[in-house]
Amino acid sequence: MSLFTILLTVTILLNIWTIFNSLFLYPLSPLTDLQKFPMVSLLVPLRNEAGNVTGLINSLRSLTYENLEIILLDDHSDDGTYERLIEYTEQDARMSVMKGKDLPEGWNGKVHACHQLSEKAAGDYYFFLDADARVAPSIIELSLGTMKKRQAAMLSGFPNYPNNNFLSHMLVPLQHMVVLLHLPLFMANKTTKPMFTAACGIFIVIEKEVYEAIGGHRSVMDSLVEDVHIAREVKRHGYKMVLANITGSALSYMYDSSSETWEGFKKNIYTGIGRSAMMVTFLTLFYTIVFVLPALLAGFALGTGNIALLLPYLLTVIFKMYVDARTGHPLWLAFFIPVAALLLISMMVASMSVHKKGKSYHWKGRQYQ
Repeated sequence: MSLFTILLTVTILLNIWTIFNSLFLYPLSPLTDLQKFPMVSLLVPLRNEAGNVTGLINSLRSLTYENLEIILLDDHSDDGTYERLIEYTEQDARMSVMKGKDLPEGWNGKVHACHQLSEKAAGDYYFFLDADARVAPSIIELSLGTMKKRQAAMLSGFPNYPNNNFLSHMLVPLQHMVVLLHLPLFMANKTTKPMFTAACGIFIVIEKEVYEAIGGHRSVMDSLVEDVHIAREVKRHGYKMVLANITGSALSYMYDSSSETWEGFKKNIYTGIGRSAMMVTFLTLFYTIVFVLPALLAGFALGTGNIALLLPYLLTVIFKMYVDARTGHPLWLAFFIPVAALLLISMMVASMSVHKKGKSYHWKGRQYQ
């Protein structure tokens, strides 16, 4: 069997699997048939997010769910975040602002901030939202409606990512691709098996009783990927957690620059794959074969005039276009899938290198092992 035949077969199967798997990424459902609307605590940790305060507060003001409290925590910002929060929330009785305590030894900064927020929350549901997120007015109704329909104790999802720099364009939307490609969503959304789990810390809704039953954020106090680890704890305790397609109702301005994108991914990616050098090796080979080789073959096709050799590359483009169409990202990104794959490989190696050398990851003025 020739290399061309192998690549053609692999890229055809890639498209078939992704389309099938995406059928189990649930859309958000409206909230119906409730006699009593439970109280929701929307909890937002902020560290040096002064530039996001205006957009965040304007988004939260538009929320239509009535039984709601919003608590915002400033985690030792030095850019005026706290002052802007006070200024922009003083006219809204639903909103309160608190200052975070000093970071105890052994805690991740964001995890500790979320833990403090949960201690102040009075709701029946906790909705953890990042400061760079913007949500639709009906997002709480949609989230609770989906949890009710799917009988889930926790819901998470990856938002749409409007990006303003090349590296973010290449890397950030790949989160959706990775989920649809690598996570069997039928198992993730239909079972409580912890190994089939993904979550996004930008957007997490969880029942208070379940949150307390798993030990809350304290149970993942030192984690750099606390979102996934909380989801696994939920499943480990026998509760159902679902991943939904929230891209039509939530977006996130995740990184402001290419350098911030690089540092953010470097901090998370190696930990996210279990700090496994074997997994880095496997994924490097997989992405090289599936996404890079078809592009090289396409270059050879253009040089020789054998247009049939373009097919594997075009099928990878179709695959990425399908993912981007489902998640609201620009379709032109699909043509750069070989570049994105190479950047992702470089990021995995860089992230692994930090850990192997015993160095620290840096994020927002703090260091993490």
